[in-house]
Amino acid sequence: MSSTEDRVKTLINENLKVDGQSLNMPEDLNTPLADLGVSSLDIVAFGKVVAREFNVTITPEDCANISSVRQLIEFIDTRTG
Repeated sequence: MSSTEDRVKTLINENLKVDGQSLNMPEDLNTPLADLGVSSLDIVAFGKVVAREFNVTITPEDCANISSVRQLIEFIDTRTG
């Protein structure tokens, strides 16, 4: 089974686009998605995709407070233990 990090990266590659192009995932997972050009609406929509994939609840408020991929991974790991 893949690690949370690998699964999240796959979901990003499959679901997030900026200006019609696939998101270039940076090596630094602490980079905020907004800094990569992902809109707040896309981040909330992506939160729904992640919630389904990992069977966790992610509210729009959670999406606003989770700025980086690293924070998202930690958020998931604390809820799926």
